[in-house]
Amino acid sequence: MKVIDARGKLCPQPVIMTKKESDAGENELTVIVDNETAKSNVLKFGAKLDYNTNTEEKSDGIYVYLSKEICSECEVIIADASEMNKKVNKKQKKGFVFGTDKLGKGSDDLGRILMKSFIYTVSEKKPYPDFMVFLNSGVKLTVKGSDSLDDLKKLEEGGVKIVSCGTCLNFFEITNDLEVGSVSNMYDIVDLISESDNSVMI
Repeated sequence: MKVIDARGKLCPQPVIMTKKESDAGENELTVIVDNETAKSNVLKFGAKLDYNTNTEEKSDGIYVYLSKEICSECEVIIADASEMNKKVNKKQKKGFVFGTDKLGKGSDDLGRILMKSFIYTVSEKKPYPDFMVFLNSGVKLTVKGSDSLDDLKKLEEGGVKIVSCGTCLNFFEITNDLEVGSVSNMYDIVDLISESDNSVMI
């Protein structure tokens, strides 16, 4: 079993370290982290790659165990099926990346009004985007008190993947105020954007 010591590493380093060993073909991994955010991120990554996951809190850190058993013949079948699905079900993905809670430069008050109007318009216009990512002060749009919560919840119910940067929520000390979507990390955010055919930065 490969042991990865990711204690003291900032997001998204624990996930990147885990991915490196997973890409090398390791089917059993133990990832040691020192905070709940890193633990959650590694668990999400493991689940995404069909690892069985388990955790154990020890005096020197949080141990995240990842393991999977799969025969070589099954790997070939899964790979072939995956390629076939990509060819048959290829769908263009598009989304928005919000780096601020205001739209445009100039008046902050006007910028907030324009942002509310923009998100409302997106919620009224179909087809919906596939995802909406919120970074920096953009995460303020997804928390308690945001004027855009109803519109964002409508979009989420319509199938839009809404994610907010966990580091950004922690920075503004509003993690517990999240009202819509899920907390994500930079690794998954980069993955989401890079796999899309068209992402627009707001």
